[in-house]
Amino acid sequence: MALYDDILVDFKKSLKEQDKARLSVLRGLKSAIKNKHVELRKELTDDQIRGVISSEIKKRKEAIDKFGQGSRQDLVEKEEAESRILSDYLPPQLLTEEIKVIVTQAIEEISASSPKDLGGVMKSVMPKLAGRADGREVNRIARELLS
Repeated sequence: MALYDDILVDFKKSLKEQDKARLSVLRGLKSAIKNKHVELRKELTDDQIRGVISSEIKKRKEAIDKFGQGSRQDLVEKEEAESRILSDYLPPQLLTEEIKVIVTQAIEEISASSPKDLGGVMKSVMPKLAGRADGREVNRIARELLS
């Protein structure tokens, strides 16, 4: 639970420094982690915590899209700042070219040849890319390579 410990240390630091924006994001993240802990009824691993962080970032990206459509630039900037704070706790995201290499290797490993094999490819690839790539982006690349 080293990742959760890092989050707690940063939470306390933000509390002392009265960094309201960061404090708010970390408070929400702690709550989301606690909810997942209650749901699973066990201590979360670092990978599971990264999954919670990824889902929080995904929520913010969806909000950014909605606020952008509604011409609310102030809220877009707020959500982007929150997303950056959360992404500090994830490993660096892979570039599209790196994802393509991993997906291509998976296609060769399972001998996938058509879009029908997409499920098998995704099942093989996603554990390797957990927290380092967006699932929609991986799916798009896999579809592109299989067609």
